[in-house]
Amino acid sequence: MALLEKYWGNPIISPEPSHLWESFQTFNAGAILLNGKIHLLYRAVGDDWVSRFGYASSEDGFKMDERLPTPVYERAFTMGPFTSFSPSGGGYYGCEDPRLVELEGRIYMTYNAFGPQELRVGLTSISVEDFLNKRWRWSNEKLITPPNEVHKNFAIFPERICGRIAILHSISPEISIAYFEDLEFAEGEWVRSHYHPTAVAGGWEAEVKGCGPPPIKTEEGWLLFYHAIDKGEPWKYKVGAMILDLENPEKVLYRSKTPVLEPDQWYENSGYKPGVVYTCGAVVKGGRLILYYGAADSYVCVAHAWLDEFLYALKERKEIHYQKENMDPHVT
Repeated sequence: MALLEKYWGNPIISPEPSHLWESFQTFNAGAILLNGKIHLLYRAVGDDWVSRFGYASSEDGFKMDERLPTPVYERAFTMGPFTSFSPSGGGYYGCEDPRLVELEGRIYMTYNAFGPQELRVGLTSISVEDFLNKRWRWSNEKLITPPNEVHKNFAIFPERICGRIAILHSISPEISIAYFEDLEFAEGEWVRSHYHPTAVAGGWEAEVKGCGPPPIKTEEGWLLFYHAIDKGEPWKYKVGAMILDLENPEKVLYRSKTPVLEPDQWYENSGYKPGVVYTCGAVVKGGRLILYYGAADSYVCVAHAWLDEFLYALKERKEIHYQKENMDPHVT
């Protein structure tokens, strides 16, 4: 039995042929809850094969009440002789997979920044006031991973941990978090990350990939969704969940023994990348956990559950899996 119920009205956002910038793909939405409304920034690819972010919002989390006709964020660039697509979702250049978090009066967004021979992690921010008033005055892009290295899928925790801002930058082969006093990132200051795909002993995961949305604080711990390849169906991309310790989030308390979301609907198995579900946005509203995900790298969809029921089911099926049990948060 699935822990998340898919919305009967999926997909909730589809490509719009009349908008050349989002005519081909709309997927992988970041989400944030502000003043009772859920705001989405979703990845869009259009006729020019540049990847940008569009905006939509919803009062109930399911029906989109507003969707803007123009992009709200895109990387500055000069068109050049592009020769290859991004390996993760297509496009020649741009930004992908936004993850949004509100921290100390600003909204911070991490994303994958890609172009010719480049795949790094970008960071920008905007004031909550500007965001709510749709004044898209984002701060200048900062690339927070070293040049000539491939990195993606970083997420910021929504509150400081032991007085420091925490960035989750890898979950394989272990939970890896970098701690900072601020997010200014002076010239030459990077997040040093290491990723190596691993299987979970006794678990369903043949290969653990990266994290999903920014961690969600619950009474049980930090709820973290993640992406993995299933041992039984290695051609599919699925989503799992784990709970991290609140005070030391490098320690995994328990994790799902089976995927909590997998591709089994038409919109998840027909598109640019059939068989892929990918999430980078989730909120809790009125006790309901609402998870937004990309389907087949072509649509934005949503799944949901009551948070307390989801956490209970996750614990009942738990697989104990401690990591770095005695390690305190540290600066890296």
